[in-house]
Amino acid sequence: MKEYCFGIDVGGTTVKLGLFNQSGDILDKWEIPTRTEDHGKNILPDVAEALEKKLQEKNISKDDVIGAGIGVPGPVDDNGVVHRAVNLGWDVFNISEVLGSLTGLPVKAGNDANVAALGELWKGGGQGYKSIVMVTLGTGVGGGVIVNGKILSGCSGAGGEIGHIHIVDDEEDSCGCGNHGCLEQYASATGIVRLAHRRLQSVTEPTALKDSGVSAKTVFDAVKAGDTVAIQIAEEFGLYLGKGLAAVASVVNPEAFVIGGGVSKAGDILFSFIEKNYKKYVFHGSRDAKFELATLGNDAGICGAAKLLLD
Repeated sequence: MKEYCFGIDVGGTTVKLGLFNQSGDILDKWEIPTRTEDHGKNILPDVAEALEKKLQEKNISKDDVIGAGIGVPGPVDDNGVVHRAVNLGWDVFNISEVLGSLTGLPVKAGNDANVAALGELWKGGGQGYKSIVMVTLGTGVGGGVIVNGKILSGCSGAGGEIGHIHIVDDEEDSCGCGNHGCLEQYASATGIVRLAHRRLQSVTEPTALKDSGVSAKTVFDAVKAGDTVAIQIAEEFGLYLGKGLAAVASVVNPEAFVIGGGVSKAGDILFSFIEKNYKKYVFHGSRDAKFELATLGNDAGICGAAKLLLD
């Protein structure tokens, strides 16, 4: 009986790897650098070498391994084809086939945000639900949609890109995707900083934000201290994110939204700004969706990748 599997989370700087047993317990986890030079040609060979070394270290035979799951920062379809991963230098190819041939193991692949959402559903803030939307508020806004326990990836793997919902019509600055007025420009960590700088140019009342470096953390620290200007910034953030998630809910009708990423470290106070706007704009059939904080942190990706194999 096969007892083990690997979960792999490929990021732009490091690749996180985990060895799991069949029950989903993490037996070991480690990282290797992501070598993105030469169009990322070394990334998968490096992963294969890291898995081989771990099997030797643990004295585990490949015959006892179910396979490897992998999440990558780009659209991945149901056949394991990645449709360009810009941060890694990858074009279009079948990642499941390539990594499978390098390792001699069955491989299942998915988009990193979708895979992280699956991890949170399985072992984190989404436990107890069957249908969730994972919202990652970091440098950008990532999303992963799980419906009845299955990733909703779409025809080319681009499902769940909620950060690029159009939310503002007259935005002059462009989003990283090339469009204008994307949710990511207002609800990410960098988006909150943009909102803060814009507001600080026009306010006259005293605020701690004028005396400290502006970041998503300093904004929400000031909110917790009752800073009026910081609260105004948080209200604007909550308006955009609440409206965006209301649009998502009208399509997928989730039981819960699980909020993760660096901004989520502000804690439950985020929900007071998001939920009221969500409830204001959402279709009544989705008004009772819950809001939860993600709990797995950096382990969400490897857990979800392992779950791809264990389903």
